[in-house]
Amino acid sequence: MNNKKDFDLLVIIVKKGYSEKVVKTAQAVGAKGSTVINGRGSSVHENKKILGVPIEPEKEIILIVVEDKDTDRILNEIISKVELNKPGVGIGFVLDVERVVGIHEGND
Repeated sequence: MNNKKDFDLLVIIVKKGYSEKVVKTAQAVGAKGSTVINGRGSSVHENKKILGVPIEPEKEIILIVVEDKDTDRILNEIISKVELNKPGVGIGFVLDVERVVGIHEGND
């Protein structure tokens, strides 16, 4: 573990059906992989009801570990291509990662 690199975790939460575009966009600009988790969300922008029963919209949560030197480039591309700044599309944020294991470079 002498090759210390700094990493960030990109967390992108989007409406169902958007994760593939997020993942492909991130990989096109250098992300090596991602994890997609299904979830449910609610916000003031999403208060649809059927027969008086509130619907919790389905979400997709994309987790992408990247070297911190690549964070801004990858996030900006996702914002642009997925139109993340449009209301109701989703949100994204970045967390510092203290330690990473299991990332291998090359064809191990």
